Amino acid sequence: MEKHQGLKKGLLPRHAQFIALAGMIGTGIFKGSSDTLNIAGPSVVLAYLAGGLLLFIVMAALGEMAMAFPHLNVQTIIYKAFGFRVSFVVGWLYWINWILVTVVELLAGGSFLQFWLPHYPLWLLSLCCGAVIIGINLFQVQIYGELEFWFAGIKILALVAFIILGALILFGIIPSPIQAPLSNYTNHGGFFPHGVRGILGALLIVMFSYGGAELVGVAVTEVKDAEKVLPRIIKGTVFRVITFYVFPILIICGLIPWNKVSNEGSPFVQVFSLSGLPGAATVMNIVLLTAVLSAANSGIYATSRTLLSMAESGVAPKSLLRTTSKGIPVFGILITSLCIIFGVILAYFMPSQIINYIMSIPGFSITLIWISICAAQLKLRPSYPMTPTFQLKGAPYTNFIAIIALAYIFISLFFNKSNIVGSTVCAVTLIALILLAFITHRQNRVK
Repeated sequence: MEKHQGLKKGLLPRHAQFIALAGMIGTGIFKGSSDTLNIAGPSVVLAYLAGGLLLFIVMAALGEMAMAFPHLNVQTIIYKAFGFRVSFVVGWLYWINWILVTVVELLAGGSFLQFWLPHYPLWLLSLCCGAVIIGINLFQVQIYGELEFWFAGIKILALVAFIILGALILFGIIPSPIQAPLSNYTNHGGFFPHGVRGILGALLIVMFSYGGAELVGVAVTEVKDAEKVLPRIIKGTVFRVITFYVFPILIICGLIPWNKVSNEGSPFVQVFSLSGLPGAATVMNIVLLTAVLSAANSGIYATSRTLLSMAESGVAPKSLLRTTSKGIPVFGILITSLCIIFGVILAYFMPSQIINYIMSIPGFSITLIWISICAAQLKLRPSYPMTPTFQLKGAPYTNFIAIIALAYIFISLFFNKSNIVGSTVCAVTLIALILLAFITHRQNRVK
């Protein structure tokens, strides 16, 4: 074990591009899409488009700051903009957010394993998934990046194959037992079965789904040629949203009536099961398992690096600065792993509700984190040491639009009765972090 040597720039440009993709493609689309469809029906595509627009603004703001301050990541940028207290709250909130996301991904992995091992409990299968992912993160960052590159590649190819195959079934080019699929968009209550309220209700899971794209802002200090890579990643955000969310959701809505999409398993597997293609559901389930393990892999990376970054700026214990000779923040990974194991074991007590309960919490925290990124860009823009080669178009007006929209989403979610568990946990956590921020800052000043 070495004292603080800093992280190594072991991530190649292709690794960074696929890390941004990997963070966006996981349980939120493969399993959470069944929840959003049940909440909003076919009109949920509007929620994904609205969330995608906000994501683009946040990513562009983050990219501009990364160009202006190339040696800072998300947490240290927030510290530079707002100081200790805000950085403390946002940093720990981001860490907690990724802990919960990782737990959800591992629980989803366990549920996908039950496709073949139905008699094994969810918590045990999820724990096995966790052991594999923790092991991967103990190797040097280049190995993590390479595995994430291939993980992300598999799920991207799977989504493209799903879109092509689904479209062929939808338009009758491939015969299937599905009758008049296009009518599913307007039957069963129409395109807006639950009105605008349904779209707003689905936004919580949509935010959960998109949360993770900003992970490239955590990885930026370990990426070679980051100033060339980030603009390309950010400019492709809208394309990725449409390709990996809107198209698959439209296909699912066409092939399965939205009110018959099951909360058990994944609607992607349901579509292939209905298509009648031999072995297609099994292959898709393998891909889904790979996808959620990839997202969990990103989660452990994000949490361990966030802890290290917070330790550097003094909002986390200095002991977390220790890394191995290969630049692995092993203490951060250890703490993260213990929290994740605890979260997974909760499935022993409530296996049927645990995924939905936990999935409702990160949407709140991602909304706050995105607000802080947009606000930080507003604060820091006048003090840039140089004019960035990449800039957020329409700033500062686009920042204000994003902040107002995200604040409205955040507040409206608290008044939705179906989010009572998530809103309560979020409120308690936020109040506790604010109190701790003031106490910790006061103690540091006394010292």
